Amino acid sequence: MRRTPSRRLFAASLLVASILAPMTAIPATADHAVVADRFDKDRTPPDGLGRKLTARLDKAVEKVRREAEIPGVVVGLWMPGKGSYVRATGLADIDTGEPMTTREFVRIGSETKTFTVTALLKLVDDGRIGLDDPISAYVDGVPNGDRITLRHLAEMRSGLYPYSDDPDFDHDLMSDPNRYFSPEELLEYGYRHKNTFAPGKKFEYNNSNLILLGLVIEKVTGHRLADVIERRVLRPAHLRHTLFPEGSEFPEPHPRGYTNQTLSGEVADSTDWDPSWAWAAGAMISNLHDLHRWAKIVATGELISPRLQAERLKTLPTGHPGTTYGLGIFKSDGWIGHNGSIPGYETVTVYLPSKKATLVVMINTDITVGGQEPSTLVARAITEIVTPKNVYARPLPPS
Repeated sequence: MRRTPSRRLFAASLLVASILAPMTAIPATADHAVVADRFDKDRTPPDGLGRKLTARLDKAVEKVRREAEIPGVVVGLWMPGKGSYVRATGLADIDTGEPMTTREFVRIGSETKTFTVTALLKLVDDGRIGLDDPISAYVDGVPNGDRITLRHLAEMRSGLYPYSDDPDFDHDLMSDPNRYFSPEELLEYGYRHKNTFAPGKKFEYNNSNLILLGLVIEKVTGHRLADVIERRVLRPAHLRHTLFPEGSEFPEPHPRGYTNQTLSGEVADSTDWDPSWAWAAGAMISNLHDLHRWAKIVATGELISPRLQAERLKTLPTGHPGTTYGLGIFKSDGWIGHNGSIPGYETVTVYLPSKKATLVVMINTDITVGGQEPSTLVARAITEIVTPKNVYARPLPPS
């Protein structure tokens, strides 16, 4: 198997052109038990999106799953006034043959950033911090910290060196995936290197930024980040199946996760790896029910003031045509939200305001295909069919 570069640890690879080649198929199963209007107040017709469209979606999802060798896929698509599509296909456990279901909990990786930044913005609404405050006002020892603002951190424009790019970090994590890392330990890996650019000059996806924002939240509130997110974000949003784990705990049911982010590059079961190395940038867990609710909440700003939501959605170029990034959130061809990738699991949770549509994808592998995240391939295949004018992570044109 190929060795996955360390930069992919928790990266949100949004747009990288590739050509797929057929691969070995994995037997599929389907779980049709969940209907859309169980999830929230947005009612959709009970008969789904119709037989023809449903059949096209089934075929497209299964094609990507086979070609990308994804063990199991869960998809939820809700289009108020038109219908819904909720499916689970493939395997939750390739050893036992246990089928994937729509009831699974998964590690949501970088989607955690939307929760951390929401907690931060609520403190801004309270007048306890300012987006343009320097990070040095809250955390000591940050290189160039008197010039890097909380806004720079949230919009991925700080210029700090990403700790997950450090070779020693990669080796230390892969040598002992069950090791606990403190936020301060994580940052030290990045601080060994010079900053990569002046604050605000360009976009660079970087988990160091979110680790620092997590520390700011703890410093200002005097409480653990997990407790602040639970009290100020999850409870008001009525997300009863989302959590910030203290260690490697994982609610049932959950699928096994498969990754090749190992020292040897061989595929391993990463289900019970300790996610502390990602902390405020990506340690959280959720399920289809809650991600469906969260997509609209975060995209429309239900938990914060309209003024701050407007600030959150002032997205800037990322270098990938069609995709821009705001304060812990992106826009991809009209879709607003975030994706997540952590060894063994990937997710996409996005909302399309023009259609009031929600799309959630959850899979139990992060092994890339031709340089692309497999969750991106699933989301793209779905949106090419249902919203052809708004294709998630639209491929780059041929050069």
